[in-house]
Amino acid sequence: MKEKTSITLSKDLLAKVDRVAGSRQSRSAFIESVLRKYLQGRQLAKIHARDLDLLNQAADRLNKEAEEVLEYQAQNE
Repeated sequence: MKEKTSITLSKDLLAKVDRVAGSRQSRSAFIESVLRKYLQGRQLAKIHARDLDLLNQAADRLNKEAEEVLEYQAQNE
């Protein structure tokens, strides 16, 4: 379901929207599409940041384990 809303845009930005959207789609459809992509991008960025944090946590633990193994091997040579 769509809801009607009103936004105020600068003339130069609106001209660019019209130029990019062209006759293929309305301003509303174009702006909705751009906003959806932007919001999806933000969500993906959050997911990637969380995944990177998990990878870094695992890497720290695994690096510590590797250091302990190397120290053990060096001591027993």
